[in-house]
Amino acid sequence: MALTIEDRFVRGRKDAGFIPLRAALGSTMIYHGMSKLKEESREQAGQMFEQIGLRPGKPLAVATGAAEVFAGVASMLGFLTRPAALAVLVTQAVAIAKVHAKKGFEVTQGGFEYNLVLIAIALGLLVAGPGGLSLHEQLEHLAEGRGPKRLLRKVRANPFLRFLKLVK
Repeated sequence: MALTIEDRFVRGRKDAGFIPLRAALGSTMIYHGMSKLKEESREQAGQMFEQIGLRPGKPLAVATGAAEVFAGVASMLGFLTRPAALAVLVTQAVAIAKVHAKKGFEVTQGGFEYNLVLIAIALGLLVAGPGGLSLHEQLEHLAEGRGPKRLLRKVRANPFLRFLKLVK
């Protein structure tokens, strides 16, 4: 009994550890994505994309902004966390390759230090998933149901539960 309580406590503490990571990544990505999607800044972002060799600039800037907003919202909710992490990995890898790498590591000189932190958080979420305190986990519990039928549903999962397990 004591071991079970301690195990739940440790599990809960570990799951709670994902919340600040998801919040930091999510809020950052929403901010950066929205800055590309605002009507007055779409043109400017498109021109910047063209200058660094990404063409057509404006559509790619809008697509990047949408991917970043998706990644941010999904990270904060803890739903579709792994696809969101992939979006962060792609956008930040391109940002490093096209803009920050030639400026070195130091963030105050335009380097890739901050991008590397975002990539590290995204990699952690890609590997571990959203954690137990997430929308995904709650939807998974709803799809599994309660009681003795729960074991049967885990073995013979319905399509919704299979989808949830796939994109966790």
